[in-house]
Amino acid sequence: MRVASVVSTKGGVGKTTVAANLGGLLADAGLRVLLLDLDSQPTLSSYYALSHEAIAGMYEFIALNLTDPAQIISTTAVVGLDLILSNDDQGRLSTLLLHAPDGRLRLRNLLDAFRPSYDLLLIDTQGACSVLLEMAILASDLALSPITPEMLAARELRRGTLKLLSELEPFRRMGIAPPPLRLLLNQVNSIRVDTRMIIRGLRETFTGTTNISVLDTVIPDRVAYLNAASLGLPVHRIETRQSRERRSPSALETMQALAIELFPEWHKAISSVSRRAEAQ
Repeated sequence: MRVASVVSTKGGVGKTTVAANLGGLLADAGLRVLLLDLDSQPTLSSYYALSHEAIAGMYEFIALNLTDPAQIISTTAVVGLDLILSNDDQGRLSTLLLHAPDGRLRLRNLLDAFRPSYDLLLIDTQGACSVLLEMAILASDLALSPITPEMLAARELRRGTLKLLSELEPFRRMGIAPPPLRLLLNQVNSIRVDTRMIIRGLRETFTGTTNISVLDTVIPDRVAYLNAASLGLPVHRIETRQSRERRSPSALETMQALAIELFPEWHKAISSVSRRAEAQ
């Protein structure tokens, strides 16, 4: 089972949208995907309609070490896409984990219960520095950080997310290395000159860096993503073809390219989504 977390210490960069749509596309590719909503503001938990809602969620999973699928795993309307709901609206988990001996490693130690049942665990995280975010990163073998092409977001990346990763470096002594970080340019309006300058600067900054890279895939600022969220559907089912008015790829092509870039081992399965989406 691969474990990927969608992370950023800045809110409003589109973490939940990316997690929901990436999970939906991979499920449509025939993979078994489990979403874990670690955000106390449970946007991901309400993105998709549920065909079955579990009696418990992420609080019982993390606080009580409850791993029984029948009690904590909800089933979404997207076949192959399951969810552990966020149910810690009062933020009790952060306090608990700060005082627990295994706090930052709690999630990592619980994952073996799910490995036989899923191909991918995809974690949506809080948009701020927290012990929950650190726990998610240390449990992951890949971290994906959406970044909007604006100067404040670029500064927060260095001040927040990159600083947090550097603070987790001491865990290497325990044999737990922070995962590679992949930066995803999100909500991009390629017409603006300042946008192109910021994107070029980001790519130049991380060229040759071993553990941090900017993905080739760029997610444009498109209404299709808002429409998909309103309908509770993966965006690749909403926009399957490139618009005549726009030069950028369709949402299907964009999400497919992102999934292949992150998980090249599933290239064949992901490529088959094109034919399925067009047949719908």
